[in-house]
Amino acid sequence: MPGLSSSSPIPAPISGAEFADRMTRLGGFESGPRLAAVAVSGGADSLGLALLAHGWAAEQGGSILALTVDHGLRPESADEAERVGHWLAARGIEHRILRWEGEKPSTGIQAAARAARHRLLAACCQAEGILHLALAHHRDDQAETVLLRFARGSGIDGLAGMAPVRADGGVRLIRPLLDLPHARLVATCQAFGQDWIEDPSNRNPAFARARLRAAQDALGAEGLDSERLADTARRAARARAALETATAGLLAEAAEIHPEGWIRLDPTPLLAAPEELGLRALVRCLLVVGGAPYPPKAEASERLFAEVAGGLPTGRTLGGCRVLSRRGALLIAREPAGADERRAIGPGESVWWDRRFTVRLAAGQGNRLTVARLGAEGWRAVRDAKPASAALRLPEPARESLPALWGERGLAAVPSLGFLATESTLTAEAAFTPAVPLAGPAFPVVSAGGGII
Repeated sequence: MPGLSSSSPIPAPISGAEFADRMTRLGGFESGPRLAAVAVSGGADSLGLALLAHGWAAEQGGSILALTVDHGLRPESADEAERVGHWLAARGIEHRILRWEGEKPSTGIQAAARAARHRLLAACCQAEGILHLALAHHRDDQAETVLLRFARGSGIDGLAGMAPVRADGGVRLIRPLLDLPHARLVATCQAFGQDWIEDPSNRNPAFARARLRAAQDALGAEGLDSERLADTARRAARARAALETATAGLLAEAAEIHPEGWIRLDPTPLLAAPEELGLRALVRCLLVVGGAPYPPKAEASERLFAEVAGGLPTGRTLGGCRVLSRRGALLIAREPAGADERRAIGPGESVWWDRRFTVRLAAGQGNRLTVARLGAEGWRAVRDAKPASAALRLPEPARESLPALWGERGLAAVPSLGFLATESTLTAEAAFTPAVPLAGPAFPVVSAGGGII
């Protein structure tokens, strides 16, 4: 929120030493780091970060690659991207334009653009072998995020806002400026003598963030300025981190995760724990097994948890999962009908299927195949070819939602079961690699002193 950003009438530019200090707090950099900076849109925020990151990387014996995503949503966007490239080239900064090709949706355009941007940036980082993607989110962005999530009824997790560092597949997202206001990035560009581009969508009342910016004076008069809201995020993040640590301990006691992508969950420790921890543990299992990018709605999760407390006499479907009660335990498996992704795979390639499995096909394996769920039909083919497979103690939805390799003649292989069709000589493997780990590092917190804890 540019207007909520600074309590100082004359903001100072961000010095190289300040920026280096924030990068040190984030940690985890190799020697001579190669940094992808910064989803450079041409605005003051991303250009300021690119300039600071370039100086920092050079001091570390590394370099940055500045990336601009041209969404093609405005006629002038291509020219703006080229202009950014000229600006950065004049400063010795490597720059690349990533274009969002294809038809654009008529509704939900911002969400679709965000997803496209994420996909393009991740693919570029992977192709370049870049481990760190720096984003220019600042304190005012954090304040807007908190307000938007509060308006949508978010709990502690949502109000914690954006994390200063987060693993996202093979790349690490870092936000070194999350505790600094937008005005200081503007001052930084001015100190470098760097012009920037104002994005008109920032003032378009069709978008929620633009409406918040228009209401900034009224919000600030009520004490909802960016500093106060960032403090709210910090305190919520501290609570979230503690809850996530406690939930990880509970899951270590209650959950058994299986390589075929399902979980056996002992409900006794969940129900004995404080309700918030038990609920979090259940939702975490749904996220791991179901592959959904977001958790189920709170109301639906709470209903399921109440049914678990009542013994869950019949199965339930939630978050892309089937939840079944078996011999005093909960079995959480992928809902087969939801695992409808079909991915082509060729010799020597690997694909991440259904946000759950990494499937690899060895080189020299002949024709391209399709990765799709095994399903009931595929399971019958496995059982008919190898009757001993019927003894496998896999929950029905777990086995039917396994990744299988299909060719012109039908089922070719089910790597998770070690199954090959009679005529097949494939070498393939499938590893359960969910988007969300069952337990990982707790949510990082920007401390009151500006550090990361």
